[in-house]
Amino acid sequence: MNGHGTEVRQHAITLLRDGAKNADVARRLGVPLGTIGYWKHLDRAGRGECPGRHDPRCPRCHGRELDAAAYSYLLGLYLGDGHISHYSQHRVPNLMITCCGSWPGLMDLCERAMHAVFPDNSVCRVRKTGCRNIKVYSTHLPCLFPQHGPGKKHERPIALEPWQQEIVDAHPWEFVRGLIHSDGCRITNWTTRLVGGERKRYEYPRYFFTNVSDDIRQLYTDTLDKLGIDWTHCTRHGNPYNISVAKKASVALMDTHVGPKY
Repeated sequence: MNGHGTEVRQHAITLLRDGAKNADVARRLGVPLGTIGYWKHLDRAGRGECPGRHDPRCPRCHGRELDAAAYSYLLGLYLGDGHISHYSQHRVPNLMITCCGSWPGLMDLCERAMHAVFPDNSVCRVRKTGCRNIKVYSTHLPCLFPQHGPGKKHERPIALEPWQQEIVDAHPWEFVRGLIHSDGCRITNWTTRLVGGERKRYEYPRYFFTNVSDDIRQLYTDTLDKLGIDWTHCTRHGNPYNISVAKKASVALMDTHVGPKY
């Protein structure tokens, strides 16, 4: 679809609006039939002509009820491994969360959260090498994720709006879980100790969160503070990108509410 220019696409839309059949347009322009069908769907959706569908209402614009717990989790995923795109060939922007192919459970959780936050929109998985991109299209993505903007997240300020902070304060563990599921992990560290003159191996679990953005790390640690979780900066190669949770009581709380990826 990306290989066809804007003029070809607009020509196809003009023919389709004039009543031409998809197959005839595909043969005439040398464009795959599936691409023609996709262009027609986007055109009709943009004009509100899709049968059986209505213009999805937005919690911010129209006051539709929002699943706050699912949103808090999805916000964490977005700040970690998500981004919003609005390519020229799409009338509607899309939110894409990249999930490692090794964690099918994480993909399911992400997809369920998207369905809960956008109940009137379709959610799809795009297969990539070693990962899956979980996507949802909505014209109201900028309303729900005002952190979207040009450039990379760590190159611009990231701050929550007051209404977002209220949701995170009400559902802090969902927010922490989203951040860990995107840019974090639970690992088992080990060290050795002398016990009765004999050196023995000692293992202990630990949570890491790694993000280049100072602001996003601050959002994570501020939430940990409110939850009573002890954390430390773990600098590697001179970069303070890693937040570690290693104390036994704090790890136990994280295990109860977050747990490892799966």
